[in-house]
Amino acid sequence: MKIIIDENYCKGCDICIEVCPKDVYKKSETLNKKGIYPPNPVNPKECTNCQLCILQCPDQAITVETEE
Repeated sequence: MKIIIDENYCKGCDICIEVCPKDVYKKSETLNKKGIYPPNPVNPKECTNCQLCILQCPDQAITVETEE
């Protein structure tokens, strides 16, 4: 899976981190240009494409692409 976090939309609410059953995301240790710690997909291979992160993201900042 390829997971893309659009930092132009993400406000760092961490909902994706909380709802992911496979612990795909971790909070970044580095501030982005907006001054937030965005989620970082550290385990994309664990992603099952359940799309809970996409459905729960209030800012529609997450895209999950399946690799064929």
